[in-house]
Amino acid sequence: MRKLLPLLLLVVIGQCIFCQTPAFITDSLDSYIRQGMKDWNVPGLAIVIVKDGQVAFMKGYGVADTATRQPVDENTLFMIASNTKLFTATALSKLEYDKKLSLDDKFTKYFPGFKLYEPTTTGLLTIRDLLSHRIGTKTFQGDFTFWNSRLTSQQIMQKMKLMKPEAGFRSHYGYCNSCFLAAGEVIPKITGQSWQRYIQDSILTPLQMKHTYTSIHSLSDSRLLSKPYTTSFTGILNQVPWDDWDNLAPAASLISNVSDLSHWLLFQLDSGRYEGKRVMPFSVLQATRDINTPITSRKSPVVPTHIAGYGLGIIVGDYNGRQVFWHTGGAAGMVSNVCFVPEERLGMAVLTNNDNQNLYGALRAQVLDAYTGMPYLNRSRNYLADFNNTMDDTLKTIHGWQARIKGMAPSLPLLAYVGHYTNAMYGSLDINLAADKKSLHVKFNSHDHLTARLSYMDSKEWLLQYDNIEYGIFSVQFKISGNKVISIETKESDFVEEDPYVFVKQQ
Repeated sequence: MRKLLPLLLLVVIGQCIFCQTPAFITDSLDSYIRQGMKDWNVPGLAIVIVKDGQVAFMKGYGVADTATRQPVDENTLFMIASNTKLFTATALSKLEYDKKLSLDDKFTKYFPGFKLYEPTTTGLLTIRDLLSHRIGTKTFQGDFTFWNSRLTSQQIMQKMKLMKPEAGFRSHYGYCNSCFLAAGEVIPKITGQSWQRYIQDSILTPLQMKHTYTSIHSLSDSRLLSKPYTTSFTGILNQVPWDDWDNLAPAASLISNVSDLSHWLLFQLDSGRYEGKRVMPFSVLQATRDINTPITSRKSPVVPTHIAGYGLGIIVGDYNGRQVFWHTGGAAGMVSNVCFVPEERLGMAVLTNNDNQNLYGALRAQVLDAYTGMPYLNRSRNYLADFNNTMDDTLKTIHGWQARIKGMAPSLPLLAYVGHYTNAMYGSLDINLAADKKSLHVKFNSHDHLTARLSYMDSKEWLLQYDNIEYGIFSVQFKISGNKVISIETKESDFVEEDPYVFVKQQ
């Protein structure tokens, strides 16, 4: 027994040392965040870290509103966007546990008239496929049509049949927001409750997430919600409109704060319990964490990871030898990260109000470095160098386009370009003379307030600049045959959708 005592003492001492809060968290995190916010031009940020069943760090930084200087604190609300997806997947997993459905049910069992581009895929499609980003489409495909649009949820689902896949069914990871909408629409079919009501009753209320909202329209006071900002396309901080994602709610509509998200993290890390009370069986959470779609099996050159795959509403990977579950959320003017590491009983959430930065990603990696014993490396500074180079190139290109607007006339009179244009996926846009009579005004009709200006440069190129800078600034061209305008190919920010859209002139 005496021989065992030194060994046991070493183990206990080792565990105590390991349990200590890393020096970076206690000594450097605060200054790291403040410097990072200056470097990345982030007005406001909130962070929470939970460890060993309790909140280890929670704080707000900067401002939620650059005009009023309203400070960010742990109660400041942010759109968490795609971090909504795990809530939807958890709800459906619980319904499977309750034997109300199977995640491997054919989707047409619930929506017999539903169609995807390929009939074979339509017949094979399951709820699990929709929650796993594996129907073969490109990442964000269709989102320009759907994002903030006037389309109803049902109309979005009808348009999914126009999304031509780029890869085989179940052979490819292509991030699909409309798929999560479709999966979420199963919930009312099973429960008789809306997605919003079911998420509230089955998750938010039991976890005492009293200040988490399922819709921007359910906010009693919008002053609680941070203003959204971006530096995209200009390098200058611009306020942009809040997203309205009710038509894609199961994919992206939740609004929350770090105080409430600490409850969500503690629930995840305590195997489905909150404050000692069983909220859901652990098997419900486990089902969301099993990889369904591989993303990569190659070592990252940037962080200590080797593999990543998608479960149900969550990315599953590794970090310095630990299994890590995480997801990002991108809304107009806001990006976030939610991450948890069950082996370390560690979780974190980072919410920010500038969408054109990677401080939120660097901060996630920096905290993981600290808690998993990685040598210190300033992730924010490293990420910033690449970001600044890319941003400089983008601004140089845009300034070059703007310098080419010198009042030159296009090949046809401006009135020749005026008319009604259509695209099978999106719908229609109208082009009219702008008020200055020297440029063209574009109205995208599937959105209530999406407009743009077309200014002629030269060499048949026009500068397309959206009035909502979130959608971007691009060089575009009309297709012309003889003296007739045939079509225009538009572009939008990759943050919205990567592919251009061709609109054909009707009159």
